Amino acid sequence: MNQTTTDQAPAYTMDPVLMAVLANRLNAIVREMSNTLLRTARSAVLAVVRDFSCAIVTADNQLLCPGEGLPVHIFGSSLQSQSMCDLHKDLTPGDAFLHNDPYLGNTHAADHMIMCPVIVDGEHLFTTCAKAHQADCGNSIPSTYHAYARDVYEEGALIFPCVRVQKDYKDVEDIIRMCRRRIRVPEQWYGDYLATVGAARIGERRLTELVRRYGMDTIRQFVRDWFAYSERRMVEAIKKLPNGRLTNVGYYDPQPPVLPDGLAIRVDVNVDAINGTIEVDLTHNEDNKDFGLNQSVACATSNAMAGVFNCIDQDVPHNGGSFSRVSVKLREGCIIGIPQFPHSCSMATTNIGDRIVNITQAAFATIGDGHGLAEGALGMGAGAGVISGKDWRVGGSPYINQEWLVVNGGPGTPSTDGWLNYGLPVAAGLMYRGSVEVDESKYPITIKSLRVVQGGGGAGRFRGAPGGEVIYGPRKDAMTVVVSCDGQVNPPQGVRGGHAGPAAQTWHVRADGSEDKLPGVVECRLQPGEFVRGVDCGGGGYGSPLDRDPARVLADVLERWETLERARDVYGVVLTGKVEDESLAVDAEATRQQRAKLAAA
Repeated sequence: MNQTTTDQAPAYTMDPVLMAVLANRLNAIVREMSNTLLRTARSAVLAVVRDFSCAIVTADNQLLCPGEGLPVHIFGSSLQSQSMCDLHKDLTPGDAFLHNDPYLGNTHAADHMIMCPVIVDGEHLFTTCAKAHQADCGNSIPSTYHAYARDVYEEGALIFPCVRVQKDYKDVEDIIRMCRRRIRVPEQWYGDYLATVGAARIGERRLTELVRRYGMDTIRQFVRDWFAYSERRMVEAIKKLPNGRLTNVGYYDPQPPVLPDGLAIRVDVNVDAINGTIEVDLTHNEDNKDFGLNQSVACATSNAMAGVFNCIDQDVPHNGGSFSRVSVKLREGCIIGIPQFPHSCSMATTNIGDRIVNITQAAFATIGDGHGLAEGALGMGAGAGVISGKDWRVGGSPYINQEWLVVNGGPGTPSTDGWLNYGLPVAAGLMYRGSVEVDESKYPITIKSLRVVQGGGGAGRFRGAPGGEVIYGPRKDAMTVVVSCDGQVNPPQGVRGGHAGPAAQTWHVRADGSEDKLPGVVECRLQPGEFVRGVDCGGGGYGSPLDRDPARVLADVLERWETLERARDVYGVVLTGKVEDESLAVDAEATRQQRAKLAAA
């Protein structure tokens, strides 16, 4: 079936049914890769939280199938496969490469990418990619995030600039020994490594079978036409937007002594609806800083792209075809762009990265009602702390793991409330929330409570989801918790009259019950009987809360997501009856008067 084209997008000629079959088959392969990693990993950050992503890239280094990968992981996959092709001209079946170099296309040092070239009849056709966030990567502090690292040397992580880690399907033992020597809890790392390699190998095997079944010519035509179809869909989505330049500025929290006043982050979005392109300009930002929050190229690009894709037709495929219509402009030596070595990118995947996603998607809300999103909750608070210590249950052996007991409310949108279990903007709700029971069984910790914060979301016509509160500490011996939290000073903002979400908080709870408020970025030593208490941000709201359907406000109060006081004082909804017996009802006339009063104030 031949498809006509516009001046802006190429045509495709493959039978659409066959193209849909092959596209879904690729998705199934990536799902199988992901399930392999999930079910065989050792650390909770992979086996429970699912902080990993799998993808398929073409031999000419275009993202073909991202599956359900985290946006911050996936958009840059082709940068890493490109470095594999540039550095290794002798690719052979059985090769696998370990790549975690943020100056060579990776996100940050804690994300270990395994890449396997798929070679059929001597021709390199695809690269399978499995990227896994490590429980430990050899940092100088017991955390994969080092916000205060003045450079890569103080950061301390082992860096592998796309090195061959397997040849002829066998480990290169030199590389394995390096990791075992420098990474905390080496057996846990090696188990995660085997799971990641296994995921990439499953993809390699299934793709080879696919090529054998359909033939190389059919697969080549599919790749060309799938990209052409995806590009057409992207052009159509962009043409629905008005031409123009959108500018938005947001603010990262102060982080003394490097950022005593915080950091302004500017995003300029240039929409060319006539030609079907979007450019995101990140160059109007400050230079690299001597800390670990500098953005790598992969992260700056990924986070800007994610902000754009959050605001267009959700049915547009995410691959090299649609990506060809979006460009991200970066500047050498910019904190949000191209890092100059040896500036650290230890936390490039989060914090400032989350701000880029938020600021970009909120910029689209300036177009008018029905466009863009509010800002989603951010900040890897205590619920995402990295815990470490000695486990008395197994003879004092060391342990380390990143918790993921955050809730972090999602942003309000033009048509929906925020998603409760959002996590972070860079992950888009695709990571799983950790299991209290699993964490307590795997590690010597006690989780005292985990609850949703009532009234903890930004009010709006469509409200942001509330954050959560978590309290945990060591079960017996002392424990170190490293927290790298943003959003304590500058919480997620609402758009188009929506309110900001509440700010995050972190507290050190002493054995006597007294509490000390902690800064956003902190390494906290907990003694037996002490706890860390963290409160997540809530998502920002979309539209005025006075325009929210009163029935929705009533439902929120009954579900304990909102309070009676906020229903009356923020949303202008007057309720009669009691929460306890669910006899609450909306007083329509009193609500009309209350809303008129609030609107006039």
